[in-house]
Amino acid sequence: MATEAYIPLPEEFKLTMREVLGDDAERLFQALDITPDVAIRLNPAKVANAPEGEPVPWCSFGRYLAERPQFTLDPLMHGGAYYVQEASSQFVEHLMRDIIADGCRVLDMCAAPGGKSTVYSMLAGRDGLVVANDISRSRALALKDNVERWGMGNVVVTNSEPRHIAAFEHFFDVVAVDAPCSGEGMFRKMMEAREEWSPSSPAVCSARQREILAEAWSALCPGGTLLYSTCTFNPTEDEDIVRWLMEEYGDELEESDRVATEDSWGIVRADIGAFQCFHFYPHSARGEGFFAAIARKKSGAIRRVTPKARKKVFAAVKSADADAVARWVDEPKKMTFRLIGEDIYGYRTAVVEDVTRLAESLTVLSSGVEMGQIFKGKLKPAHALSLYVGLNHDAVPVVEVSLDDARNYLRRADIAAQQFDEGINAVSYGGVVIGFVKRIGNRCNNMYPKELRIQNL
Repeated sequence: MATEAYIPLPEEFKLTMREVLGDDAERLFQALDITPDVAIRLNPAKVANAPEGEPVPWCSFGRYLAERPQFTLDPLMHGGAYYVQEASSQFVEHLMRDIIADGCRVLDMCAAPGGKSTVYSMLAGRDGLVVANDISRSRALALKDNVERWGMGNVVVTNSEPRHIAAFEHFFDVVAVDAPCSGEGMFRKMMEAREEWSPSSPAVCSARQREILAEAWSALCPGGTLLYSTCTFNPTEDEDIVRWLMEEYGDELEESDRVATEDSWGIVRADIGAFQCFHFYPHSARGEGFFAAIARKKSGAIRRVTPKARKKVFAAVKSADADAVARWVDEPKKMTFRLIGEDIYGYRTAVVEDVTRLAESLTVLSSGVEMGQIFKGKLKPAHALSLYVGLNHDAVPVVEVSLDDARNYLRRADIAAQQFDEGINAVSYGGVVIGFVKRIGNRCNNMYPKELRIQNL
């Protein structure tokens, strides 16, 4: 860890950890001053020569890297072949892999920047639905970019208050609340986390966590699973919140199926009422600070309620236009297309009604797959379509380019036109599509979005 920007651990934090961990606290403090591991999670839906590394034991697709590469320079990262995510947070894949089934409705209440949302979207499958919400618009826009890059096409990104989502009563099979917290688990990765922490932070965050959980509970259907998590060590925000959940909803809670863990993983686990709880401490588990707790809402009558529509969002797509769009996806018979303004979006038919209800009541920043616009009977494809795992690779030529050309493409710089066919082409690097170009004679129009272009090459 670089020393010039070093900020010591807050003394009040150290006092609390000594009360919680006893003699083990000193090992924690030492671990928080060691350079953290770098980890990624591979996208199983995209074949790629992604960085190789040591497996993360609790995540099927997690990898520790020997060193931190320049991710910004890697076209595979931009193409959604992997997500840069610290190892402890990847534990949600282990927790949810037997709970989130194909076709599940999942709510990620505090989703930005999107690492966990992409896990849930993968587990829910293309006929599932993930609502990824964040109340901060700037963070929600970053979330939008990340889920589009991942490419499952089953995510609705919302920028709504939790109380508005709670109006969808009993709507979700799984509700995950990765709550805003004091961030003690980031003390090793981010010196600013130490600087911003104060002794009052845990109590302030705890009050907000309870408010969010109360709204989340309304949205969870009977028989569904609640996942609560934080990136902090403080019991005020972790175990005390779980005890509060038991006090508030204990009669309606039951233990979910037992989650197996290995002793070698170094996870500290305990039960509080119906909740299975898991603590990651950097001195014992190979990752950053993380806490997770899961339990199930008891089965009972499901009374799904959706709020009254406040606006009309979707319009029908003309039959001829739908035919022009359908050729771009690998399973057109399972897709429904809708018009928002002049842009066509694609949805799996299994979820289009649910997406419509959500869009008519919430602030939606993106949903499904942005297909593009129709010009003279043909689709001008949107960038998001290039990243979609259901892109039909027979729709247009898919051209594998060199690393230099891939990086130039991501800069929106010129690349040689001769390697492409006339018209629209998909640009591929390492077996992963990263965008579209259009060749017109001897020149090539770079269709990579201006707002996404990378500049530090």
